[in-house]
Amino acid sequence: MSKVMLAEHGGDVAIRVKDLHKSFKLPTERAWGLKQAIFNRLKGIKGYKRQQVLRGIDFEVKKGEFLGIIGRNGSGKSTLLKVLSGIYVPDKGEVDVYGTLIPFIELGVGFNPELTGRENIYLNGALLGFSNKEVDEMYDEIVKFAELEEFMDQKLKNYSSGMQVRLAFSIAIRARGDILVLDEVLAVGDAAFQKKCNDYFEKLRDNKQTIILVTHSMDNVRKFCSRAILIENGKITCEGDPAKVAKAYENLWA
Repeated sequence: MSKVMLAEHGGDVAIRVKDLHKSFKLPTERAWGLKQAIFNRLKGIKGYKRQQVLRGIDFEVKKGEFLGIIGRNGSGKSTLLKVLSGIYVPDKGEVDVYGTLIPFIELGVGFNPELTGRENIYLNGALLGFSNKEVDEMYDEIVKFAELEEFMDQKLKNYSSGMQVRLAFSIAIRARGDILVLDEVLAVGDAAFQKKCNDYFEKLRDNKQTIILVTHSMDNVRKFCSRAILIENGKITCEGDPAKVAKAYENLWA
């Protein structure tokens, strides 16, 4: 049996993951016509194969902890984040979340390219649960952080991809939550904007905000994280001190 649930009391635990499994059905050869489909069925040939992505993941995230999750492409780390965020349902296992979880997985989801930057701020604010009055109060701060004061009345489709990401990030960080889930969010924008983002996350870390970060940057793991886990082939292979786990990741390429 699998479940992802919100719980009221976890003591010093923010998230508890127990024996988590997740797989996907991948299509194989397509049966062209009824005759081929019947033949495949009689021969026991399925139209898909099952890919096992997570294979019994167990860990806890303490309140106030900055946890880094690292691994090579295809290791299962982004799938894990989507299970934690409630986007995917696990095949087996449990995820207990103690508090409100805000995922920063796909910045800009919900943006409308035909609307202006100003209109998209109010649209995304509504998606995050803010009233128009609350967006009014934070509007200037959002625009200033994104460094887009001169472009707010232009349609979003005229923005560069970097400008869109900066606006999306500036809106997203206003979300209120006990736990923040980040998937490579620190990589947004140019070098100057990345420094601004880094300063913001240093502030969150110093304020003991609970954060889970998936990243390929070992510099960020060493700089921000209080603990890290390494995932390989859907399993945790190393866990603990960020420097030790980062070194284990780098050794995968040796």
